[in-house]
Amino acid sequence: MKIGKASHVRTAISTSNADAIIVRGRNLSDELIGHVNFGDYFHLLLTGRMPDAATSAVLNATLVAIAEHGLVPSNQAARMTYAAAPEAMQGAVAAGLLGAGSVVFGSSEVAGRLFLRVEQEAKQHGGDIHAAAYAVVSDLRAKRQSIPGYGHPEHKERDPRVDALFNVSLKAGASQNYVNIAKAIEGVIPGIVGRELKLNVSAGIPAVLLDVGFPVNALKGVPILARTASLIAHLNEEIADPIGFALAYQALNEFEYTGDVPTGFKAE
Repeated sequence: MKIGKASHVRTAISTSNADAIIVRGRNLSDELIGHVNFGDYFHLLLTGRMPDAATSAVLNATLVAIAEHGLVPSNQAARMTYAAAPEAMQGAVAAGLLGAGSVVFGSSEVAGRLFLRVEQEAKQHGGDIHAAAYAVVSDLRAKRQSIPGYGHPEHKERDPRVDALFNVSLKAGASQNYVNIAKAIEGVIPGIVGRELKLNVSAGIPAVLLDVGFPVNALKGVPILARTASLIAHLNEEIADPIGFALAYQALNEFEYTGDVPTGFKAE
């Protein structure tokens, strides 16, 4: 039984023979190795095109911006997994990536789709992105939904990485359409929510990437790719200076049991 439309296996990404490996139409050994940086190569793999100067600058900047942010849950998960299974670094990296959902670094894709929604809504408001942002955020608020890419537990003012990315985008000559939409959303939030929620990096990334034509379906892949580099760094440090079990012990020492206990049971 066939499921789906495909009738045969195919890919446009790469092929090879005994003499050469071809990636997106280019000879890997002769045209790519030693000639392109990894960020540009990622763009080629993803889209089939080498990035222009603006796209290259923005994409590489986003990869740097999101790669590392301390002992966040993804890094803790990786280090604790490695402590228990040091024979499988790949498993520890995978453990760190499994939390790439809408709350943490997976929110880049959700924020990007929010910007596209505001852009579409603006057509109903004569191109006024501020009116469109107000309408969309009001709808999210009415439905008790979060506003992805806004607010940060540590950076109460605008996340410093956001302005750094916006400056790269502006200097590179990229379109500022989605950057302006992101700022418009930030501007209407206080009047709807009752408090400020400033842009965080998970909104800054899709804003600058969409402005250089990056595919929205691959937005989540940017923080996944970037965080992989950070996870490997944390695991390399874990090998030399292990804290994986210390992280687990801290949770054991600080947890509070709130369930029922048999008569006479006393916790130690």
